[in-house]
Amino acid sequence: MRKSDVLAAFVVGEACALIFLLILRFLELPALIVKLAKFFPFVLPVLSISGTYVVSLFEKRSPTTFQMGKSFLVGILNTFIDLGILNFLMAFFNVTSGWPYSIFVAFSFSCATINSYFWNKFWAFEKKKTEKTAKEFLQFSLVTLGGLLIHISVSSLIVNIIGTQWGLSEKVWANFGKIIAVFCGFLWNFLGYKFVVFKK
Repeated sequence: MRKSDVLAAFVVGEACALIFLLILRFLELPALIVKLAKFFPFVLPVLSISGTYVVSLFEKRSPTTFQMGKSFLVGILNTFIDLGILNFLMAFFNVTSGWPYSIFVAFSFSCATINSYFWNKFWAFEKKKTEKTAKEFLQFSLVTLGGLLIHISVSSLIVNIIGTQWGLSEKVWANFGKIIAVFCGFLWNFLGYKFVVFKK
């Protein structure tokens, strides 16, 4: 594993930890999670580096596995950025459902997408060339648009149609809907990035 991979994994883990600590200000989570979150700035970078190391072992035999592992890690960072912005908007406007929620989802997803482009391009898929950046970003945006439709559809279904379940608060349920949407969109995004946007 290269030093650049270690550094990138560390930055991703640390950023996720700090964003989660900010998200905690907006959510009413169990006291145990709040206590454990204090250790995240130390634990998440270690987990991030460890996970990157494990998938790097497959780099020679299966470069796609290594790319998928790094892209998954980028996806986790994007999720935290997405959730951070979403929770900020929900707290600022005091809205956790309805059509404003769907707009918040679209905006937070779009911000995370910009982050995703650069991390996937330069780290996960290591495509350093920049001469086709405009075309590449257009392809990336189109693939991501499909991911956005998946995100909005799944999260809106869970939040606006199914509605709050299991005694969870509306804020926690809104985050649950978003997280399920992220997992639904990950495979779509990875395949699109691998075989369309960043193909070599």
